[in-house]
Amino acid sequence: MCAYACKGHIPPLESQRLRLRRMETTDAAMMFMCWSDPEVRRYLNLSGMSGREDAEDMIELLNELAKTEDALRWGIELKENGKLIGSCGFNYWQTEGAYKAEIGYELAKPYWGQGYMTEALRLVLSFGYGTIRLNRMEALVDPRNTGSQALLSSMGWTQEGLLRQVQHTSTGFKDMFMYSLLHEEWLRLEAKRNAVSV
Repeated sequence: MCAYACKGHIPPLESQRLRLRRMETTDAAMMFMCWSDPEVRRYLNLSGMSGREDAEDMIELLNELAKTEDALRWGIELKENGKLIGSCGFNYWQTEGAYKAEIGYELAKPYWGQGYMTEALRLVLSFGYGTIRLNRMEALVDPRNTGSQALLSSMGWTQEGLLRQVQHTSTGFKDMFMYSLLHEEWLRLEAKRNAVSV
């Protein structure tokens, strides 16, 4: 297999209601509202933001990480009005020797519970398994984050166990649940979903 390289290109992906696209600094005001919301950031390993400039810096950092092949992050845009409502993508990926990636995501609170993140993650998973040719996806979830656990479980992910003090934040070391989804499981789930929708 050839190793995937994005070379800084963040390809647009589309579903029925959403467009995943590269974030620009002009999106900073909308993303600041999302990233600075205490309810959204409660379980995120994200530095505090005091203004739009901090969101601009974060967007530039995420786009720079795509250039160095370290991460790939999309803004989640509503197709009906062009509004960004969150972001999602790969915190890292590894091809040779593992063919795996870790996903990350967040959604502005007014859009919780409407199926948007499920729709966005299906695009990310399809890209990861199809284009990058990954075999395994992983997600680290704060044990208190029952919403994220429910999301992943509803999409067929498996909770593998608790990683003790695996992440360091401003408040100290954190335990995290490890969730995973294999390519073969994704194929079965998609086949079942497509059969139901026909």
